[in-house]
Amino acid sequence: MDLELFVTPGLGDASYLLASGREAVLVDPQRDAWRFLEVAERRGWRIRHVLETHVHNDYLSGAVETRAATGAEIAAPARGGYTFEHRAMDEGDAIEIGGLRLTAWATPGHTPEHLAWAVTDLDVAGAADGDATQDPIGVFTGGSLLVGSAGRTDLLGPVLTDALTRDQQRTLQRLAALPDGTEVLPTHGAGSFCSAGPTSTKRVSSIAAERVANPTFRAAADPFDAFRAQATGGLGRYPAYYAHMAAINRAGPRVLGRLVVPPALDAAAFEAAASAGATIVDARDRAAFAAGHIRGALNIELDGTFAGYVGWLVPFASKVVLVLPEGRADALAAATTELLRIGYEWIPGYLVGGIDAWAASGRSVATYETTTMREMHEQQSNAAGDGGAGRVLLDVRQPIEWQNDGVVPGAERIFVADLPARLAELPAGAPVTVFCKSGSRAAIAASVLDAAGVDVQVVTEGGALRWPEPLEMLPPA
Repeated sequence: MDLELFVTPGLGDASYLLASGREAVLVDPQRDAWRFLEVAERRGWRIRHVLETHVHNDYLSGAVETRAATGAEIAAPARGGYTFEHRAMDEGDAIEIGGLRLTAWATPGHTPEHLAWAVTDLDVAGAADGDATQDPIGVFTGGSLLVGSAGRTDLLGPVLTDALTRDQQRTLQRLAALPDGTEVLPTHGAGSFCSAGPTSTKRVSSIAAERVANPTFRAAADPFDAFRAQATGGLGRYPAYYAHMAAINRAGPRVLGRLVVPPALDAAAFEAAASAGATIVDARDRAAFAAGHIRGALNIELDGTFAGYVGWLVPFASKVVLVLPEGRADALAAATTELLRIGYEWIPGYLVGGIDAWAASGRSVATYETTTMREMHEQQSNAAGDGGAGRVLLDVRQPIEWQNDGVVPGAERIFVADLPARLAELPAGAPVTVFCKSGSRAAIAASVLDAAGVDVQVVTEGGALRWPEPLEMLPPA
């Protein structure tokens, strides 16, 4: 078995090329499939099949893209509701490449149609004759068993959550019957909002390792109420764009063929695009944005959180124009790729020359102050000592973080994705200092507040867990 692992940090997902001889299958590809095709060509592999484990909620699939380029057959869950041509697979259906067989296992839970793909070696005695007792050497577990966790079961809404959680428990019990040495090859991993809880930074594992280190996997042996508490009791929020992914994946995303980067726009053209309704996404770091930016721009740093927060705060599939980090040669391609993966295809362009060119054209540049958590604490202490109210402190972390990690006493709490709709809840006219855990979400929130005309200051260093005094623990939800 020859395996290539591709990690997509911005989505927290993995894709796989599995080869035997010169034949290969591609498992759960993202939309930018050309990166997989380049590796297959370099290795001398022909991609015969694209295998899907489920209808993805967190990204647009590259299955149709791969087929257009290679002629590969798409094998996908029979109960997935796909409307494009594909080979419908269900429990026991199999595909062979070279000396390997990949057999579909019905493993519902993360989604109703979910399949895992069990890999067996045809060179083992009896395997070529279809010996059902042969143990797999590895399983592509998709969104069922993850490294350190399991796929969440609430993405299709509260009506289905309980039933899917029961399905997930049975799925994990089935996987637990595998030998210790079986490789676990999941799609979702660290950084994915599809996980039921914290995941390991490792991308692949084994059944033995998960028995020891995975609390959700272990809880599958418990009564259902205990498993449900483990599997659903610590769920965070997930991005708004998820609501659109499944429908597009069922129909098949538009084939792109290759990455086409958007054009350079001078200040006048950039301003015209924004005036016509495009959202300005400024992907520079928080300090550079605070020092000078176009008022109304969203400051979403070009890092592992970029796609998720664009998909949370920018209306789905609307036009986006970009201000890019300076000194990063791949910034335009990276930002464009991140957006295409989640369905943001309409990018009129980027600001050539950046904020300096904007300022040189005579257009206004906005600024606001930055601070650290320690400095913020000192500001509040001094204001209290002088009898003043100080600044409003605004915590924009996820609600599950307030519950698990505690809150800064006296701070207002509004999750960053909810902030645009809840600005009226902040005291009118009051200056605001905004913080999160590491600074990236605070930067987004500060840009939202600045666009609304709020006197804002952003904590760029420290975060909630570095508050000099003990955090206040909330009562159990």
